[in-house]
Amino acid sequence: MSKSYIVDKKFEKINFANNDVPEGEYESCKFICCDFANADLSNYTFSGCMFSDCNLSLVKILNTSFRDVKFNKCKLLGCHFENCNAFLFSIMFEDCILNLSSFYKLIIKKSHFKNCTLHEVDFTETNLTSSHFENCDFMLAIFQNSILEKADFRTSNNYVIDPEINRIKKAKFSLIGIVGLLAKYELEID
Repeated sequence: MSKSYIVDKKFEKINFANNDVPEGEYESCKFICCDFANADLSNYTFSGCMFSDCNLSLVKILNTSFRDVKFNKCKLLGCHFENCNAFLFSIMFEDCILNLSSFYKLIIKKSHFKNCTLHEVDFTETNLTSSHFENCDFMLAIFQNSILEKADFRTSNNYVIDPEINRIKKAKFSLIGIVGLLAKYELEID
């Protein structure tokens, strides 16, 4: 069966969890208030697409391509982005919940996360060079052997980043956020 090529189409209030998503490549499409929970989007391609107010929790994304894709007000619980196709991988998140998701070993330089909840997200060995995290909550997020050079964490909170095992040269942090860089030393800072 051949894959479909869908351009400039708007999908609104569709429950893809019950109906199969037409397999193929989606370019400049908009998905609004759609439910993809537990859907299998493996081997799909999304280029220049926008997901708004969608539920993509536990979606299967093995070898899925996300190229210049924006997620706005979406729920993406437990998404394993490390399983995606890394070629031209480019994403942006705004007002999203990404708890328990994983970006393990991905190269996502210059990514933008705004007003996102990133509880227990795995950024192990992720290259986040020059990424911008605006008003994000990193409660229990994992940063291990991550490249955070020139990343901006100034308006974010609850991160714990060990400077000895992560590359943070020229990264930006707020004075209040310094506590997250010293957490392993169990210091009492007033």
